[in-house]
Amino acid sequence: MSWTVVALLALWAAIRAGGLEQGSFVTQLMTVTPYGVVLAALTALLLIRRNRPAALVAALACVVMAACVAPRLMTTDQPAATGAPLRVLTINLFGRGDAPTVVDLVRRYDVDVFTALELTPDAVERLDAAGLKQLLPHRVLQEEFGATGSGIYATHPVTELTGLFTPIGHNMPAATMALPGGSKVEIVAIHPNPPLGRMEAEWNAALGALPPASPSAVRVLAGDFNASLDHRAFRDLLSRGYVDAADQVGKGLVPTWPNFRAIPPIIAIDHVVADRRVSVHRVEVADVPRTDHRGVFAELRLP
Repeated sequence: MSWTVVALLALWAAIRAGGLEQGSFVTQLMTVTPYGVVLAALTALLLIRRNRPAALVAALACVVMAACVAPRLMTTDQPAATGAPLRVLTINLFGRGDAPTVVDLVRRYDVDVFTALELTPDAVERLDAAGLKQLLPHRVLQEEFGATGSGIYATHPVTELTGLFTPIGHNMPAATMALPGGSKVEIVAIHPNPPLGRMEAEWNAALGALPPASPSAVRVLAGDFNASLDHRAFRDLLSRGYVDAADQVGKGLVPTWPNFRAIPPIIAIDHVVADRRVSVHRVEVADVPRTDHRGVFAELRLP
């Protein structure tokens, strides 16, 4: 039994380190790799007197997984960006997120851009009734009943951006926002289906279809990626010219889902992803009643 547990931990570590996950179960398992570090460490401690070779393998698995996870606790040197500030908030509203709380977050963080996922027509009305229309009057909305709706709200004029990529899964509107001084930034609201069952292949395709960073435009992707930094597909996206804002400031392990349930949030699947030329000054994760996701706020500085 000891060797069975240790072998599974070693396999887990090897799959995570090599980015070898395939299939729905293993893909979902990668999401909880930070807890795999703890499990491997406890296993090594329990076996140290009973089975030292097995304990050594468990310890090695712990070290491998920790090496993958630990960098998220450390801040990263930022590029010397001197452009306009950009304050981004993203929340999966679950169709019924508390509108006054959302508007309070927009006001408190002085948000420039808010991407709303699982945005229903009713949620649009409730948000505007709570005051969002006065704070973020410009918008590109693709609201729908159910989980497929999404939208972009902004303080400055936005123009819907079509043809940037082919969304797979839920609606993922894109827009160009004109900033004071003449600069522009592209915003994309992200929400692929989760990698559950047969949707795992679609989820991989959805992340692969997202546009790479462009030297001719500054782009920010914000939303519910249904992915963490322990997923190869998400890391592949970052390798195409992006950074994860929370990871840049040592908050890459702060969980965002599930929230307001019997168990506390355990995984980080909501992200603000920015062009690597952008500097990240601050990231905050906030609770929003009536939705199972936490909101993610990032204060950025454009190049």
